Amino acid sequence: MAVVCAALRAADAGSLVRAALSDTGVRRSMRSAAAIDLVAVGKAARAMLTALVDSPERPPLRHIVGVSSQPQEASSAGTRWYCADHPVPDARSVTAARAVLEIAASERDRELLVLLLSGGASALMALPAAGISLRDKRQTSERLLQDGAEVHALNAVRKHLSAIKGGQLAAAAGGSVLTLAVSDVVGDDVSSIGSGPTAPDSSTFDEALEVLEEHGGRCAYPRAVVARLTDGAAGRIGETPKPGDPRLARSRSLVIGGLYTALAGARAAAESRGYLVHVIDEPVLGRARAAAPGLIQVALRAIRGRPGPHCVLAGGETTVRVSGTGTGGRNQECALAMADWIGALGPAAVAASVGTDGVDGPTDAAGGLVDSTTLTRAEVAGIGSPTQHLDDNNSYAFFDALGDVIRTGPTSTNVGDLQIIMVDQP
Repeated sequence: MAVVCAALRAADAGSLVRAALSDTGVRRSMRSAAAIDLVAVGKAARAMLTALVDSPERPPLRHIVGVSSQPQEASSAGTRWYCADHPVPDARSVTAARAVLEIAASERDRELLVLLLSGGASALMALPAAGISLRDKRQTSERLLQDGAEVHALNAVRKHLSAIKGGQLAAAAGGSVLTLAVSDVVGDDVSSIGSGPTAPDSSTFDEALEVLEEHGGRCAYPRAVVARLTDGAAGRIGETPKPGDPRLARSRSLVIGGLYTALAGARAAAESRGYLVHVIDEPVLGRARAAAPGLIQVALRAIRGRPGPHCVLAGGETTVRVSGTGTGGRNQECALAMADWIGALGPAAVAASVGTDGVDGPTDAAGGLVDSTTLTRAEVAGIGSPTQHLDDNNSYAFFDALGDVIRTGPTSTNVGDLQIIMVDQP
């Protein structure tokens, strides 16, 4: 757990904001503004907003708004907090989005909107496009999430059903926009973080329709959703702002931290404890249970013929296709799927998969842990095999029975998922 904790400390969202405030361009943008409005939205909203508001060098702020999935108390600086639902938007998400859009639209030339953006913002700040109801959006999001749609596909649909995502918030702003983003997406594409409310969108209505076809077909989605995407693909509805759109000329985005930040922290912690560290460059993607064997194979290649303690680090964002009735999350599924393979690494091996936000699916877990004794302990306890639990999407019950649930609580950051494999090679 020391390596996990080091990764989380390195990716602390408040620390990342404080470091970004020393950037010359960021300071220049804030100092030259006639007035500044501050909006923080996402799982790291509280930490990011507090870091900026408490900075001794911050300029005066006119409006301060926070949008989070956790209830927050208004600070002495007069912050307005909105609590909304995640991962599927609710009516409070719409209220928050309208408030933010109203602030952006009220700005004038030489005024600045500072957006502190982190993962989870897609659901927390949602405003359905014309002709789309919140129920339509909820049903669509739930269907895509249940089918395991990856984040870029999910965002392509979300942006084209929204009046605020895909650069539309920046397009509505009357002044300039500065976005400081903590990335939870592979590749740190700012247009994918929170569905890119202030970044140009390269996806299209055609791509959004293809996503529906790949995940159940058009008949599986609300009629209004299919009609809007079809009209957009036919050119009857205007596209989201694209690269080069003049409405986004005064919008600047800076990714201030991401998975690489957490991996660097984990690496430093492991090396300080004498481990030979191997970082997997390729992101861990696709189905969580399918990614596990590949992780073990990479670890095998890394340690082969090299005695001593080894630490293999990887990260990314997997998906889960829900077909069972159990409880779990993608990190617990990834860890559990490694149980049948970890024995190949020898008798002294342990592996974990952890969500850096501290929340893995609808559980109190951040992830799960397996080691070379997991299969034997499960057999003795009579709790069934990993495969049985994976088939029922019930990884939480497996880990809870063995005492191998990783619980960190909400971490106030979100930079994706982290996989750690540690082996003492004779």
